Amino acid sequence: MFRWLLITLLVLFVALQYRLWFGEANLRQVWSLEQEIEQQREENQTLSLRNKQLEAEVRDLKTGLSALEERARSELGMIQEGETFFQLVEPGRSKSQSE
Repeated sequence: MFRWLLITLLVLFVALQYRLWFGEANLRQVWSLEQEIEQQREENQTLSLRNKQLEAEVRDLKTGLSALEERARSELGMIQEGETFFQLVEPGRSKSQSE
C-alpha cells in the first residue's frame, strides 16, 4: 500500500514539475516577462524625465521671453538692437584652420 502511495505521489510531483517548467506559463517565460517589465519601467522612467524637461521648456517658451531670446541668440546668432557683437578668435588660428 505504501509503495502505491509513493508511486502516485511521485507521478503527481513529476506532472506538476512538468507543468511548472514546460507548461503554458512556465517559469522561464515568467522570468523573461519580469525582465521585460523591468526594462520597460526603466525606459518609461527615462522618457518621463524627458517629458518633464520638454514640458518645462514649453511652459517657459509660452510664458517667458528669456528662453525664446536665448534660443534666438544661440541657434540663430541674433543680437538685440543696440548691441555690438564681438567674435573672439584664438591667436595663431587662421580662418582656414578653423574650418
